[in-house]
Amino acid sequence: MAKVVFLGAGRMASAIVSGLIRKQLYRPDDIACTCGDDDTGPELAKTTGIGFSRDLASLLPEADIMVLACKPQQFSALDEGLTALTGGKLVLSILAGTTLERLGKKFPQVRNLVRAMPNTPGQIGAGATAFASSHILSDADKTAVEGILGALGLTVALPESQLDAVTALSGSGPAYVFEFTKAMEEAGVALGLERATAAVLAKQTVLGSALLMDASTEDPETLRKHVTSPGGTTQAALESFQGNKLRAIVTEALTAARDRSVELSQL
Repeated sequence: MAKVVFLGAGRMASAIVSGLIRKQLYRPDDIACTCGDDDTGPELAKTTGIGFSRDLASLLPEADIMVLACKPQQFSALDEGLTALTGGKLVLSILAGTTLERLGKKFPQVRNLVRAMPNTPGQIGAGATAFASSHILSDADKTAVEGILGALGLTVALPESQLDAVTALSGSGPAYVFEFTKAMEEAGVALGLERATAAVLAKQTVLGSALLMDASTEDPETLRKHVTSPGGTTQAALESFQGNKLRAIVTEALTAARDRSVELSQL
């Protein structure tokens, strides 16, 4: 019987399952999933060899961990009868904006609750996920949580009070990188490059810079200084950024994202 049951079988759940199996942390027989009125569950079961059932209640009795990876409306519609079936289990949620307090009201008899905030690069194992628990995790549960979330990439344990800031920084962060990459492409076109050329150069520049930053022991600011010759082209561009208060713009944007995360968690 499955030790880990996934409620939801979308992209993030699929990434976790694939990572767990690839890293041999769990066998396919140890994992099962269920889903809503779609084919994501059967497809995930077919491609990975894990179990599948439309009936969550049939999967829970033998499971030790339930991972909530469904849509928020599916969470709201969960049968209250699941309360008894989740008693004594560890529940790990990757639902955006769903607080530990709200999870606790739905699952009051679990042994512990974990709320996690992943990001989309987790789909290729290159993500960043922060998590918080309602109580101190046992050594075994901490290992399990870090293993499950580690299938997506980097993991960081934080107090829940900091997860809204995490949502603004790393949760929404990939969209900022994509937007900046597109802005570079548009600027290249404005300067006379063919769009295809501007697009590939912008994308590779962002990708290569990220890989260099990861491989280097130096911080981003030091790496930036290495590229900036006094009185050169890079300095001219950076002075334009500074004059337009780029860092203040970024701080303002992340603050707006943080505030919206707080609002959504209170709905």
